[in-house]
Amino acid sequence: MARAWIARRPGPPRSWQLAEVPVPAPGPGEVTIRVRAAGVNPADAKHVATASGQDWPVAIGYEVSGEITGVGPEARIGSGAVAVGDEVLAFRIGGGYSSTVTVAAEKVFHKPATLTHPEAANLLLTGTTAAEMLAVVAAAPGDTVLLHGASGAVGVSVLQQASARGIRVIGTAAEGSFDRVRRFGGIPITYGPGLRERVLAAAGDVPIAAALDAVGTDEAIDVSLALVADRSRIVTIAARGRAEDDGIRWIAGSLPDSARFRDAVRPALIEAAAAGTLLVPIAATFPLAEAPAALELLAGGHPGGALALLP
Repeated sequence: MARAWIARRPGPPRSWQLAEVPVPAPGPGEVTIRVRAAGVNPADAKHVATASGQDWPVAIGYEVSGEITGVGPEARIGSGAVAVGDEVLAFRIGGGYSSTVTVAAEKVFHKPATLTHPEAANLLLTGTTAAEMLAVVAAAPGDTVLLHGASGAVGVSVLQQASARGIRVIGTAAEGSFDRVRRFGGIPITYGPGLRERVLAAAGDVPIAAALDAVGTDEAIDVSLALVADRSRIVTIAARGRAEDDGIRWIAGSLPDSARFRDAVRPALIEAAAAGTLLVPIAATFPLAEAPAALELLAGGHPGGALALLP
């Protein structure tokens, strides 16, 4: 048996149940993971907040790090052969808010020794999202891009991936987060009235080639539209309605093209983390039983880094 968070009906995290659930033995192409840390992401709550055509109950959590306790017949994980005791991370799974989980082996990769379990459990959802944002706007070496939400988990991954490719990033953030933006290679500016003028001042004589929105505010979209002429080079992960209305790009892991891209880019991100060129700052960890509190902190907008649950 395992302890796992379950949403039995649509609703907020406080309506979920921490339950004892059976752990199926790994079948062909599956492995069982003892979870050492589960990543905490806004999508964990968003996807069960309302009725969306899915079957209930829903096991919560998409991303974990831990160790292999069982290997099914002919199972090979995404990074190759696997054995009981191997430390791994897994992404795009279901039921990660658990003490033990059985998942498809192809979604599992060996954990870099350079990462702690909380770091590994927060690497791929934000990392693949950031990578896709840069890819869909065709950000190239030498470009100057605008990033809304530069100090958040996705933003910090964007900053690092952009810096490694020679892409200059001007990023919005609260003043208290400026040091974090600078640490990862960005040029911080505050959001709020006068944002367009501050972006232009930070850019100098260089045009803004693309805009990436990780916050979803009207201000972020309006300023992006004012500064980037080619709407195919504006992407949002948080303002689907504005994307549909204004003809800009909206991406999400639930979209087939996004899912394919994010699956394909996982090995490169794990390699970068192993090399120490892609870091995952952790703000806090919580016991598994305090998942709702962790999500409330995340929803507040300024946790100061990634959050993880420890079973």
